[in-house]
Amino acid sequence: MDELIKQITERAGISEAQARTALDTVVGFLKNRLPAPLAGQLDSFIGSGATAAGDAAAAAGDVAGNVLGGLGSVLGGGNKE
Repeated sequence: MDELIKQITERAGISEAQARTALDTVVGFLKNRLPAPLAGQLDSFIGSGATAAGDAAAAAGDVAGNVLGGLGSVLGGGNKE
């Protein structure tokens, strides 16, 4: 989470406290709108404090895949044959 806050701080030109507030707002927004299982995975990813690049990339890939799959289901998508 610290790496993400650092990137937000650098890219947006805001303080660390403001970046934390922004990140908390976005995560809260997503958690309220995602299905419970996906929100839990987002919580696990953000709260894990993964520092190893490989671990973070793997977790991000898993979460992204699950989020996209879940969104497809929510929006009525699916495999159409």
